[in-house]
Amino acid sequence: MGRTGLVARVLIESTLPQLDHLFDYGIPDDLAAAARPGVRVRVPLRSAGRVADGYLIEVLDAGGIVLATLNAPVSGTEPAKDASFQGTLSPIETVVSAAPVLTAEVWRLARRVADRAAGNASDVLRLAIPTRAVRVEKAWLAAQEQATAEQDEPAPEPEPVPETEPAASAGFADYPAGLLDAALAERTRLSVAAVPALVALPDGRTVGHWATTMAELAAATVRSGRSAILCVPDYRDQDQLQAALDACAPAAAVSRVDARQPNPERYRAFLACLEPTPRIILGNRSAVYAPAHNLGAILLWDDGDPLHSEPLSPYVHARDAALVRQSLSGCALMFFGHTRSVPVQRLLELGFLGEAHPLSPRHPRVIPTEFQLAPDRQERTNRIPSAAWQVARAALADGPVLVQVASPGYAPTLACQTCKKSARCTHCQGPLALASANAVPSCRWCGQLAAGWSCVHCAGTSLRVMSLGTGRTAEELGRAFPGALVLVADGEHPLQQIGAAPALVVATRGAEPIPTGGYRAILLLDGEKMLARESLGVAEDCLRWWSNAAALAAPGASVMLAGVGGALATALNAWQPGAFAAAELADRRQLRFPPAVRVASVTGTAADVAAAVEDLADLPGLDVLGPVTTVDPLVRAVVRFNYVDGDDVARLVKAAIVRNAARRRRPKGAAFRPAPTLKVRFDDPELL
Repeated sequence: MGRTGLVARVLIESTLPQLDHLFDYGIPDDLAAAARPGVRVRVPLRSAGRVADGYLIEVLDAGGIVLATLNAPVSGTEPAKDASFQGTLSPIETVVSAAPVLTAEVWRLARRVADRAAGNASDVLRLAIPTRAVRVEKAWLAAQEQATAEQDEPAPEPEPVPETEPAASAGFADYPAGLLDAALAERTRLSVAAVPALVALPDGRTVGHWATTMAELAAATVRSGRSAILCVPDYRDQDQLQAALDACAPAAAVSRVDARQPNPERYRAFLACLEPTPRIILGNRSAVYAPAHNLGAILLWDDGDPLHSEPLSPYVHARDAALVRQSLSGCALMFFGHTRSVPVQRLLELGFLGEAHPLSPRHPRVIPTEFQLAPDRQERTNRIPSAAWQVARAALADGPVLVQVASPGYAPTLACQTCKKSARCTHCQGPLALASANAVPSCRWCGQLAAGWSCVHCAGTSLRVMSLGTGRTAEELGRAFPGALVLVADGEHPLQQIGAAPALVVATRGAEPIPTGGYRAILLLDGEKMLARESLGVAEDCLRWWSNAAALAAPGASVMLAGVGGALATALNAWQPGAFAAAELADRRQLRFPPAVRVASVTGTAADVAAAVEDLADLPGLDVLGPVTTVDPLVRAVVRFNYVDGDDVARLVKAAIVRNAARRRRPKGAAFRPAPTLKVRFDDPELL
């Protein structure tokens, strides 16, 4: 096989940190035409015939001059690599496909995001590029070739793209005239306070006001010849946005990239995003990495939702990825929400973001209530105040009533009747729960039945219910309101839309169905239980859960918040999430808690953690908490540092990770090397 003298620089798909750089390979003659930056390739790895997948990033000549690259533009007269190497490069095995699935913008984003989090760029590309579907890709390539052939023929002049008209529809009309249009045109960064209301679409469906506003912004972006990325937490939000887009944007311009889609469908949508036409890209957290032609706007809904946080390495939050992408592309960036997250509040106070508020200050009528027993014994309960019962009873005659609870299931927490301590499974020590009224208690972890259970503390054999889930709540409400339709909406019973007929809807937070015309009353229960979770952001989360539920209320409907007072109830009652976020941020600045500072957890053996932390000792303004033992023999240290030192911390920690991984040795007779013992996670939302 002949050699062209061309060199391919390849990023190998691997989770090993020591392989997170570009490798040089020779390009054979028969692959020279197909070896273009962005294509998938297969390359050899050292010996024993091992082959790895990767992405071709650069093509160079024999002297090291860059001929084509996905990296930032470089001068063609400057060598981009060490040209003194005189050995023989291994040739790439094959070009997997002619489709350039990795674009220059996405590659630079992946590299920057990975470096910021001390991770691997290939892990980020795993989120950006779906698994290859061969038939879908071949059909797409054939369509591209046909389109190219048709372009060679004389064609009439294309009609000019219509300019974006000043919006006067349901979404834009509630904001100052020209504010959102100007933000799109000037590609600025905004925090947008969503209008807490529902909107009826022409096809009869009902969606949140935020969905119509984001859809209209995306449609305006496409009309101006640019692409828009819409990033939302879960499929319920995606369905709302899809319905809103159906009403204001052409279906052919919308690509939905969703992990719940079958892979061929998802890959088809991904390939459509590679085409040089403006598109609206809708998806969850991974959509922020999607390729987009002439990106004009990134619109992100509810950035405080934990579903925006990537659970796999390098654990980058969609908000942070969007900020990085905006800095690289210069597009508009808008964070929408009924509440304001503390990280967004920090950016506002720094002047990095602007603000956009609705013209009208209308908001749901939230009433904090105290616990007083209802006069009717049938209505007595420790969870629902008397005033809330009365509101629910009166509202049920007009339409649906929402009851939000903390937990799914029937009785998710049981305890010993005698000593009141939590009931645990005798097999795995998991918590016991009841699936229904007549069910035998079972373990929530291993599923084993707890027949003949006895308490390990006092030998008691009787159980008591400590918390009520959606099933038990629905059962009690069915008895209290005879003849009323009772619906359950949670993870096991998904329900997204309901009509305007009277019904009691018992839902967990985030699973509330959208009613036609809104709920006639909303009861927010289990507030004390939700606030009891040990987390730095628990109050912020509760305000977001309750605000999102309150936004489903019909005009003039009452929202009853049971058993919660103080600053949190005041912020919800006055609908002032910005003031609450500002107070939270001020408290965290005093304590040096995120997001006032950045944090990183370093987990591994005591020696590995000590070595990694020692490398950071010379950085100013850095302090270390711990280490403390997690799971023997592993320990964890928490490193706090200023944002300005983030790149230095990530670089030094990445060096420690590579050193730890490279020093591993395969035990004699073992098939594989042991797993790395050092793990680092930046900006963990549940760290403190």
